[in-house]
Amino acid sequence: MEEAPDGCPGADSAQAGRGASCQGCPNQRLCASGAGAAPDPAIEEIKEKMKTVKHKVLVLSGKGGVGKSTFSAHLAHGLAEDENTQVALLDIDICGPSIPKIMGLEGEQVHQSGSGWSPVYVEDNLGVMSVGFLLSSPDDAVIWRGPKKSGMIKQFLRDVDWGDVDYLIVDTPPGTSDEHLSVVQYLAAAHIDGAVVLTTPQEVSLQDVRKEISFCRKVKLPIIGVVENMSSFVCPKCKKESQVFPPTTGGAEALCQDLGTPLLGKVPLDPHIGKSCDKGQSFFVEAPDSPATLAYRNIIQRIQEFCASQQPHRENLISS
Repeated sequence: MEEAPDGCPGADSAQAGRGASCQGCPNQRLCASGAGAAPDPAIEEIKEKMKTVKHKVLVLSGKGGVGKSTFSAHLAHGLAEDENTQVALLDIDICGPSIPKIMGLEGEQVHQSGSGWSPVYVEDNLGVMSVGFLLSSPDDAVIWRGPKKSGMIKQFLRDVDWGDVDYLIVDTPPGTSDEHLSVVQYLAAAHIDGAVVLTTPQEVSLQDVRKEISFCRKVKLPIIGVVENMSSFVCPKCKKESQVFPPTTGGAEALCQDLGTPLLGKVPLDPHIGKSCDKGQSFFVEAPDSPATLAYRNIIQRIQEFCASQQPHRENLISS
């Protein structure tokens, strides 16, 4: 199919090929015939490809700038500290790929082999894939409509040769848009363990998290839990704790109680986190005794425990 026009009702809609926005579309006849509603064959191909990936975790946020990519990168770093654990980090923030910078991989390029695209490796057991590796310059803008973004995500999931992986961490853009629908659709048959939702304490961020949790429930995506990032600042000298972003409505803790969603933990602000990301290094190495490092480690342990509890369900799906 060629690129869909604005206002496209979708190939699986009853108005496919018949709506006002369909007039003049090159796909109009195909959609009206019902052929466009057929399942995408890539879903089965991706299911087959993902048989070598044990656990798949999406990292979501309703609001931009809450530290989602930073969390995704450090979740991957933390899991990969065990040399026997193979970790993959997939960046599907097509228009704002920051993972290459955070992981210290700016300027790296993707290589192709007979078995597909090869990830860029930070360590022997930590591979990364991002649209940022496909750009000639980190300053290049990616100006794509939804169908082209979805095609890129499909290609990442189907064509990247991850090998045997224990954890696939998927860093998504903020919101609930084409990228989120695409990754959930393409991975549905392969079983997603769940989603981690990032927020900051203030209500303006929590409002969008409610929408994100609603999205997860509508598409039947399990919610591993919520992480409150930048929850407070602990002075490294006097150890006094300050609320930089006051939780005027109770923060993530109150939200999780209202919605019946687990709170995985609260990560305090630490200037070392930003410095580590700018240098492309793991914050855990730079500040191993920081309260933020300890919070991260507790959260990572809870995510591991959740994924381990999903393993019997996954094995039942594979055998059925």
